[in-house]
Amino acid sequence: MSSPRGAVRSRRSVIDVAVIGDGDAVSSAMLRALVTAAARGVASVGGQQEARVGSVVAVGGEPAVVGGVEHRLADPADPSLVQALRGLHAAAYVAASTDLAGDLQLGPKVRRDRSLRRAQTVITACAAAGVRHLVVVTGAQVYGAYADNPLPLADAAPLRAPSDGGQVAELMDVEQLLSIAREVHPGLMLTSLRPAALVGPGVDTVITRHFEAPRLLTLRGAESAWQFCHVDDVGSAVAVVLAQSLQGAVSAGAPGWLTQGDLERLTGMRHVELSISAAMATADRLHRLGVLPTPASDLAFVAFPWAVSSGLLLDRGWVPVYDNETCVGVLLDTIRGSHAVAARRLDRKDAALGAASAAVALVGTAAIMRRRRRKGSPA
Repeated sequence: MSSPRGAVRSRRSVIDVAVIGDGDAVSSAMLRALVTAAARGVASVGGQQEARVGSVVAVGGEPAVVGGVEHRLADPADPSLVQALRGLHAAAYVAASTDLAGDLQLGPKVRRDRSLRRAQTVITACAAAGVRHLVVVTGAQVYGAYADNPLPLADAAPLRAPSDGGQVAELMDVEQLLSIAREVHPGLMLTSLRPAALVGPGVDTVITRHFEAPRLLTLRGAESAWQFCHVDDVGSAVAVVLAQSLQGAVSAGAPGWLTQGDLERLTGMRHVELSISAAMATADRLHRLGVLPTPASDLAFVAFPWAVSSGLLLDRGWVPVYDNETCVGVLLDTIRGSHAVAARRLDRKDAALGAASAAVALVGTAAIMRRRRRKGSPA
């Protein structure tokens, strides 16, 4: 006998969700959003809910600091992770890093190996534990930042970011793993959630450090389009993805984008301009010498557009709380008191060095190198 219309849904419409991580800013935001969704009775902020959140479980090495969350101790890089995922219907994992300081201490090779190992373990453990849906948060950087990018980029736009050893290359590795896993684990629904530049308490990235310099670097002839995504909006996006079983590629960002002029007006900062060839060549040399912690290709993400449409999420009722202007304010609050040159953070005692912007630092170092060569050359 069928249930009458309006009757309580079966247990199958309730999803018990794991957030796999170690207490990073995005994972914590996802826990908060999912707990809120569970208390509200639906996992969607729109009117098209297909499931509701039951229990929320934090799986990782750091105890959950969000109320209403069960904690299961597990190493996301250890195959025993499968035991902590038993009995859960869905999971979310943040592959995008928001701890640049910690990443730089590890070094690029160790960091990349760790990123691959964790992502592979999470995917395999979810499949082995019978998890039905895994959401992996990467980043909109995987679309690449190019002068010919359409505005905005569609969810299904091709991935054109370079794989040259930077953090974006690590996200490209994870995207490749997900592509392979869709064929290897057909019983596991996989979603790649690609947020715009992340902001929020505790977020430390190459993008946020761009604003720690006294002046904003611009490249001559380049038109930037700045778009952000608050970690809380990433959390609510994950809730919508899980509630409505969205799979494939899903982008997320505050509506629209800001021009360079908008950015300077909001921050009160001025810019310094370099030619593209001079900036890229000098940055590449300094990165190879170990002066700059990130590859030259990262300059593209502060000079060229990579704003996304969030089309699928918006169609399904996702409503981001933070617009781009508000995100800039959050970012400025987060970095207050910090100084960086070309993504390398300066200690307070070295703050005088911050009189140069990232661009000035590049040009100044290049000039010093040229003078040294001239002194060492025959008259």
